[in-house]
Amino acid sequence: MEYRRFGRTGWQVSEVSYGMWGMAGWTGSDDQQSDRSLDLAVEGGCNFFDTAWGYGKGKSEQILGRLLRRHADKRLYVATKIPPKNMKWPSKASYKLEDCFPAEHIISYTEKSLQNLGVETIDLQQFHVWEDSWAGQEEWQRAVEKLKADGKIQHMGVSVNRWEPDNVLQTLRTGHISSVQVIYNIFDQAPEDSLFPLCRELDIATIARVPFDEGTLTGTFTTETTFPAEDWRSTYFVPENLKASVEHADRLKPILPAGMTMAEMALRFILSNPDVSTTIPGMRKAHHVQANLQASDGKGLPAEVLEQLKSHRWDRKPTEWSQ
Repeated sequence: MEYRRFGRTGWQVSEVSYGMWGMAGWTGSDDQQSDRSLDLAVEGGCNFFDTAWGYGKGKSEQILGRLLRRHADKRLYVATKIPPKNMKWPSKASYKLEDCFPAEHIISYTEKSLQNLGVETIDLQQFHVWEDSWAGQEEWQRAVEKLKADGKIQHMGVSVNRWEPDNVLQTLRTGHISSVQVIYNIFDQAPEDSLFPLCRELDIATIARVPFDEGTLTGTFTTETTFPAEDWRSTYFVPENLKASVEHADRLKPILPAGMTMAEMALRFILSNPDVSTTIPGMRKAHHVQANLQASDGKGLPAEVLEQLKSHRWDRKPTEWSQ
């Protein structure tokens, strides 16, 4: 496992870390399987785990809490997220701060997360949606500083809305934010334009989420792929999105280096960018953990492959189903 500096925090975190949404909100989640996979990740050098109260209304946080207790001798970094008060993802430009993150909500949900995790302080608390129009409002800033002063959190971050990487730039300039979590992958290259350069300037860590484009970049989806009604992906992969996503993924197959899976190429694309502090693939099963952690070897992708992948950038705009 390779490690990278996590911005101004100074932490050294595994460049392939653990995204825990799938353990509480997707079909096929199994707690014993989750525990085994998490243990295997720790054994493989993974030390950064990203969860949220919104993942199963605290269930994913509880799963992470068990991991922390099983590995109390290791330094594992905990990142979680505060859900918006209106419980709507993503936020919209018309939403006001009081709709999503009034001060008492920020503090009360941090307390809930502390209880679920079984810890006294959270390494990285994050806003689970965001609007940059809220940047200058003092209410959220005071709440964040209170949580830090009380020792409830060490750092604050923002998880920016899907396909809106610039909807956080002014907020980052306030000085209250230590990290930004953004969708970045072979298709979603827009963070390279403005977000990553600003994070470099301000020494803010970047967390690349959705490395596999919710699964299409593993190369295993077809236009006939379906999901059970209770699975979140059934509302995301509406027919027009599934068809377009599969078509874009299929165009990548001729570029695939010999002996490399599509998922490995997707991870290596992200890890080839030094502006990325860590990426957080979901890893529900042991073989996912083994495959993903192996991509962290410092090699990235050959320059000629990276150059070819630039042309596969796919700029999308938020829709009713993009969530």
